[in-house]
Amino acid sequence: MYFIVYSLFYLISLLPWRVLYFISDGIAFLLRKVIKYRVEVVYQNLAIAFPDKSQQERKKIATAFYQQFTDSFIETIKLISISDKTFQKRFSSNIEVVNELYASGQSVQIMAGHFFNWEFANWGVAKYGKHPFLAVYMPLSNKAFNKLIYDIRARYGSILIPATNFRTQFHKYANEGPYAMALAADQNPGNPLQAYWINYFGKLTPFVKGPEKGAKLNNTAQVFVHFYRTKRGYYHSEYELMTTSPNDFKDGELTKLYVKILEEKVKQHPSNYLWSHRRWKYTYDAALHANLVVA
Repeated sequence: MYFIVYSLFYLISLLPWRVLYFISDGIAFLLRKVIKYRVEVVYQNLAIAFPDKSQQERKKIATAFYQQFTDSFIETIKLISISDKTFQKRFSSNIEVVNELYASGQSVQIMAGHFFNWEFANWGVAKYGKHPFLAVYMPLSNKAFNKLIYDIRARYGSILIPATNFRTQFHKYANEGPYAMALAADQNPGNPLQAYWINYFGKLTPFVKGPEKGAKLNNTAQVFVHFYRTKRGYYHSEYELMTTSPNDFKDGELTKLYVKILEEKVKQHPSNYLWSHRRWKYTYDAALHANLVVA
């Protein structure tokens, strides 16, 4: 089964970029206008994030979002056969921010949001970073597709840790020396009663405590990465040092800093964010969550 899946997607990946983007445009139109994939969620999120924008402005952001959403999948297929030379031409970063921390012997948590295209960004850390790169991923139920994605992500030496096995596998790699680990910390927490509630786009929103706790426990430097496309098919990762001393922050303050930077970056490139996820799934309840608010 894997051979069939791989062969099919490999042949698709050989198509010229312009043909793949023509296909992407068609799929984006179908998702937005015909299937209406999570359209209601997208517009609800945009209304909360950008209340001062007109309906027409939010519609423009939504249209661009769907294009980038489908582009990210098409580009991932293209990565199956892309050459090193082509990738180098289409990706840039200031990875030296992270590499300077390797020289000091300190491990790094690379804090990200759900920006596009995360597959390019992951490759960039693994290929150009000096740290061994740990990438946490959620395994797919289909074994053939799971292996395909695994093989793509592991091309430049990423150490892939299934989220389901993180607790048992992480320490094996962490104890071997400095590492870099990427975390997308803007997902909804499993339990809002075990989260920090922080103002995000003017609305109290729960954020997971895990990244901050891990940073303090292991004294890892915190680096925010904002990846975005400079033009279609070309991406840049911008790294920004948050701190090398996580234990200097009071509980919740490091997460609050992450949220502040995240919001700034989303505002810079509004269509570059995964708006199809329910960003404000939980509602703040003072009776339940008041003691969890990070002012």
